[in-house]
Amino acid sequence: MTVPSDDSSGRTMTSSSSMGPGSGAGSGGGAGGGSARPAAPRFADAARTALADPGLRRNLAAAAAAMRARRAAATAATADWDELREAGRAIKDQTLLNLDSYLEELERSVTEAGGVVHWAADAAEARRIVTRLVRGTGEGEVLKVRSSVLGEIRLDDALDRAGITVHETGLGELIVGLDEDDAPSHPLFPALHRNRAQIGELFARGLPGAPADLGADPAALAEAARARLRGRMLPARVAVSGANFLVAETGTAVLVESEGNGRMCLTLPDTLITVAGIEKVVPAWADLEVFLQLLPRSATGERMNAATSTWTGVTPGDGPGAFHLVLLDNGRTSVLADEAGRAALRCIRCSACLDVCPVYERTGGHPYDAVAGGSPGRGQGAVYPGPIGAVLTPHMRGVESAANASLTYASTLCGACSDVCPVKIDIPDLLVRLRGQVIESRRRRPVPTPELALMRTLAWTMGDRRRYEAALRRGTRWARLLSRGGRIRRLPGLLGKWTDARDVPAPPRQSFRAWWASRPGGAAGERR
Repeated sequence: MTVPSDDSSGRTMTSSSSMGPGSGAGSGGGAGGGSARPAAPRFADAARTALADPGLRRNLAAAAAAMRARRAAATAATADWDELREAGRAIKDQTLLNLDSYLEELERSVTEAGGVVHWAADAAEARRIVTRLVRGTGEGEVLKVRSSVLGEIRLDDALDRAGITVHETGLGELIVGLDEDDAPSHPLFPALHRNRAQIGELFARGLPGAPADLGADPAALAEAARARLRGRMLPARVAVSGANFLVAETGTAVLVESEGNGRMCLTLPDTLITVAGIEKVVPAWADLEVFLQLLPRSATGERMNAATSTWTGVTPGDGPGAFHLVLLDNGRTSVLADEAGRAALRCIRCSACLDVCPVYERTGGHPYDAVAGGSPGRGQGAVYPGPIGAVLTPHMRGVESAANASLTYASTLCGACSDVCPVKIDIPDLLVRLRGQVIESRRRRPVPTPELALMRTLAWTMGDRRRYEAALRRGTRWARLLSRGGRIRRLPGLLGKWTDARDVPAPPRQSFRAWWASRPGGAAGERR
């Protein structure tokens, strides 16, 4: 498990809200990079399959509960946890306000250390850069250390089209890859939606060399996976990775993980290509002290990760002989230009918000991926799933499309995500702001949307007491006719939008107003 994480190097940095030639706020590219794709479904529609799968929901609920307990124990044992969170927030905010300067410093530091920096305005440009670099080595295979940014740019698809074989090196990715109809459901634990028995069946059926009676013993499963993965890692000459942090002061890239596959991929190949979003920068080496305490406690409930790898340029005789760093915008500068929305770029990809989200716990990550245009069976659509993904995807790709707009409503606004965020991102506030943008984008249409027309009708009805009480009496009678077992599972017409994602309790036979008026002296009390 790895904790997420043609050349235009002659760019000019001008301000914290622009990067490189051909960038521009909201330069698009998205994950698709211009290829024609069918319209993505709304979140409520994409989630139906997951909601109808009781086995999936059991697996997700058990995993989420375990992660919440581990995280709560780890943070409770850290006496200065609130101070660490505040320090992380302050460092991130200061970095984002001066991002142009730190990116220029990072490029100088990486170059002085023997590395090469490439600037990608969007996903399509990042894919072209990585593909060109791999082809330049003459190799037809690459190792991959899974990272959310590599999924964001759909790197696997691009390399596959170029005839380059990608070897995943993480256990979760190996599990998911054995089923062509499956896709990762969690940034840290891609196979979170599967239990040990299901994994044992997958290994026995599809993993070369695995015994037919493998069973569900964790040690046996891990040994079977290790034998398969090690055979791919040792002879590889090229690797592609993400990075959790980039230190501007020293030009150092940092990767934290739990399995050790990342460490092997970073040290064994001759060429290492690292792709990272521009928001991954931290100013100085000393800043890592804060984030290397926040990240493992929030991500896996541990005091520290099993492996923390840092690499700075190249060193003769030690590690890869060539290091390339691809810095990705892909809509990040448009988020940076939004004074309120830029708080989302503080995210350090710990996934704590996913583990406490009641929506994610019931759907997993696949619906978020489908909304963002992921390929069936391949994933790689969403910028990020869960609550922070519901913020980042619309911010980076716009709320104009119905699919992106629907993500802003994939939340109960309960606030649990904000409570656990290690860098204090107020996700519910950002979602409310995005919902306002969705409404405004619809309000500008020459003809009101059905939703807007309905809301105006409701406003007119509720603006007068007599109209409201008459509507309440009639509505109650009809609603009770539609109820079954005390619940309304499907409302007619436009009201059906509400029951797309939730049931509605049947109204009582008598409203509170009617009950109050029926009490002795009730009507007089109302008049007073």
